[in-house]
Amino acid sequence: MANPTQSAIIWPEEFLPGTTDNFVTNEVIVKGLKASQIWALLSDCSKWESYYNNISDITPPASGPTLKKGDVFKFSTFGFPILTCPVQESVQPSTSPHPGRLAWSATLDTGTPDEKVSVYHAWLVEDLEGGRVRVLTQESQVGKPAAE
Repeated sequence: MANPTQSAIIWPEEFLPGTTDNFVTNEVIVKGLKASQIWALLSDCSKWESYYNNISDITPPASGPTLKKGDVFKFSTFGFPILTCPVQESVQPSTSPHPGRLAWSATLDTGTPDEKVSVYHAWLVEDLEGGRVRVLTQESQVGKPAAE
């Protein structure tokens, strides 16, 4: 049996799951793909609409569509107003045990405290033994709308 080697999201303290108002996670492990193939689609925000229907109004960073730490991009999803998202982490996948890491934060603030929500959305993409790839996405949310 192989030793467990799966990586985990690196959370800012204020978004640590179990301490926030809402937390969501989704994971898939598939055979026949490489982390580099997934990374090419995930890290380039101009490609998101080609595989995810619930996204619109994407504005890439000034540096170009490939998201890098410190970049700021914008998009809308789930009918929310356009979100401004600073990229908090962007690390291209390399040989194990170094997964690809992409994370951004956003705050929706209408000026009404009961409507303010802050999110931290993170991705891991890593090659696994046996020609498999793991894709993990998690989001932690703080604010009254997230609690409802």
